[in-house]
Amino acid sequence: MLQNKKILIGITGSIAAYKIIGLVRLLTKQGAEVKVIMTPSATKFVSPLVLETLSKNAVLQNLSSASTWANHVELGRWADVFLIAPLSANTLAKMANGICENLLLAVYFSATCPVVVAPAMDEDMWKHPSTKRNLKLLEQDGVAVMPVGYGELASGLVGEGRMAEPENIINFLVAHFFRGHLLQHKKVLVTAGPTYEPIDPVRFVGNHSSGKMGFAIAEACFLQGADVVLVTGPSSEKLNYDEIKRINITSANEMLEQCKTEAPTADIIIMNAAVADFTPVQQATQKIKKEKSDSEWQLTLVKTTDILALLGHSKLPHQYIMGFALETENELKNSLEKLNAKKIDSIVLNSLNNAHAGFGFDTNQVTIISKKGNQEVVPLKSKTEVAKEIVVFISKEINA
Repeated sequence: MLQNKKILIGITGSIAAYKIIGLVRLLTKQGAEVKVIMTPSATKFVSPLVLETLSKNAVLQNLSSASTWANHVELGRWADVFLIAPLSANTLAKMANGICENLLLAVYFSATCPVVVAPAMDEDMWKHPSTKRNLKLLEQDGVAVMPVGYGELASGLVGEGRMAEPENIINFLVAHFFRGHLLQHKKVLVTAGPTYEPIDPVRFVGNHSSGKMGFAIAEACFLQGADVVLVTGPSSEKLNYDEIKRINITSANEMLEQCKTEAPTADIIIMNAAVADFTPVQQATQKIKKEKSDSEWQLTLVKTTDILALLGHSKLPHQYIMGFALETENELKNSLEKLNAKKIDSIVLNSLNNAHAGFGFDTNQVTIISKKGNQEVVPLKSKTEVAKEIVVFISKEINA
C-alpha cells in the first residue's frame, strides 16, 4: 500500500525521536519515498546522518544556509502526507497559534497535503488543559491526531503520553490515506475462527481453527476500502486496524445471532469461520466429575444451525456470499455440492491433504470456485497474500 508513496516526516525535540529511525526504515522497506525535516532541538535526540542514510535523502533543518534555500512550499506540495512525529508540546502550541519560526513550521503552514501528528510528552503535559485545547484547534484545522500510548515515560512515570510505535503509525497512515478502492463503499461481513460448544464450565467441543485466514481476509477487505465487520470465535489473533469492527463470540449460536444482525446490511459476506456442526444437548452448570466407577461417558450432540445455508437461502439481490469448504477427500466434488446446496455465489476449497495449508499455519493453498463457472487456483502463499487474491476474485465477480 505504501509503494511509491511520498512521506514527509517532521521531527521535533522529544526523546521519542529515536523511534523515527525504525519508522523510516520500515517505510522505505515498504517502498515509500521518505524525506525528513528536523527542528534544531530534534537534532539533540537523533542523528541527522542516520536518517539521511536510511531515507537516502538529505535531512533538512533550516530555511536557508550560506548558499541554498529550502523551498518549504515545494516540500508541502511534494508529499502525499506530512507526518509530524514526535510532536512536542512546544511545537503543538506553535502550530495551534500560528507561530512560524523554523522550517518545519513553515512547511506545515504552507502544506497542501494531509497532515498527521503523533504527540509525545509526559503525562502531566499531555493532560494539561492547554494541550487539550491546542489539539482541538489542530483537529479543527483538519489535522489528524494519532492517539498516544500508555506506558513508561522519559520521566520515569507510567501513564499516557507515549508516542505511537512505528508499526502503529504506519497502520494509521495506511488506514486513513492509502487504502485501495476495489471494495469502496461496500460493507463486508467476515466470520473467522472456531466456535466452542460448552459441555460444562471447563470443557467444550471445538476445532483447531486459529482464525488467521479470517483475520487476513477482514484486513484485506478493509485495505481495499470496505467497511468491515469481523465476527470471530475464540482467537489469539490481533487486528492491525482499529477501524475494523470486531465482535467476539464463543458458540455457534452466538455467531448465528451476530450474523443475523449484521448480514441484512452487508453487501459482501465471507463465511470463513469453522463453525461447529454439533453442540451438546445440555450444558452442565458445574464441572462434570469423573467417578472411579466410570469406564465410559456418553455425550449427546445435536446439530447446530447451518449459518451459511441460512444466509444463502435468504440472500438479498445485491449481496455476494462466499463460503469455505475444508475437505479431506473428494475435495472438488464436495465443494461444488456445498456451493449449490447453500445457494451461495462462490466457495473457497481448503484441502487438509495440502502441506502447510489449513488450520494453524501462516500459509494456505486454496481453489476459489464461482457459481458462474470461474475457478482460480491460488498456490501456497502467506494467508495475507491469499486473502488479497480472494478480495480481487470477489471484486471481479461483483463488477463483471
